[in-house]
Amino acid sequence: MSRETEVVFNLLREAQVPRDGVLFVHCAFRGLHAAGLDAEAFIAALLDYMSPGTLAMPAMSWRIVTPANPVFDELATPSHVGILAELFRQHHAQRRSLHPTHSVAARGRLADELLSGHHLDDTPCSINSPHGRATRHDAHILMLGIGLERVTAIHHAEEVVAPDAYLNPPAAAELYACRARDGTIYHVRLRRHLKLNRDFPQFEVPLLTKGLLRRGTVAGTPWKAVAQCDLLSEVMGTLRRDPRGIIAPPGVPVIP
Repeated sequence: MSRETEVVFNLLREAQVPRDGVLFVHCAFRGLHAAGLDAEAFIAALLDYMSPGTLAMPAMSWRIVTPANPVFDELATPSHVGILAELFRQHHAQRRSLHPTHSVAARGRLADELLSGHHLDDTPCSINSPHGRATRHDAHILMLGIGLERVTAIHHAEEVVAPDAYLNPPAAAELYACRARDGTIYHVRLRRHLKLNRDFPQFEVPLLTKGLLRRGTVAGTPWKAVAQCDLLSEVMGTLRRDPRGIIAPPGVPVIP
């Protein structure tokens, strides 16, 4: 057994991630690399653990695909969410969802179901997005070297409960061409998220208090894990009480 396999299996067991479920991984790999772990071997270990289920990682491209460059290519458009996710997208994912700014790459039993409808709606994290479709399954979120500030699923809660507070209006929708790996072109309308000061980390304390957030360290890197349904329930509850409840005071960094 490789060191990466031992580390990943111990981590995911401690994080209570079901092997036959769906796992979204958000990762800053620098600390793990500094500890001597190899990114490709780490991905292989994640895939081994999740072999009965589905592994997914963000493949976002909102910095690259813009109104000035309105073409997204499933295979050729790079992502900008870290080396682990980009290696997974390039070498391991069986497909990538068709979305100009918030695509997701995945491999496993539910990859087709989760990714096949992302281009159908005009918002980044809609019901038909991978995050929306994952609500039908036992989905979990693992954060490595980062926290809730980078968890894309929280945008799904915004779009479901308070879209007017967090999205551009329909009249401001942008038009993009998304090229699938078979060459088919899909035209996608997109209402971008408003650039607001979002306080996603506020949900850590209530989740911890309820025993719903697991956390620890692996090879010197902090990790956190949560079931997506528990996270969305907490966020949606906040938004139903106050539709602007995610917006932070001045000084908190903008979360894309």
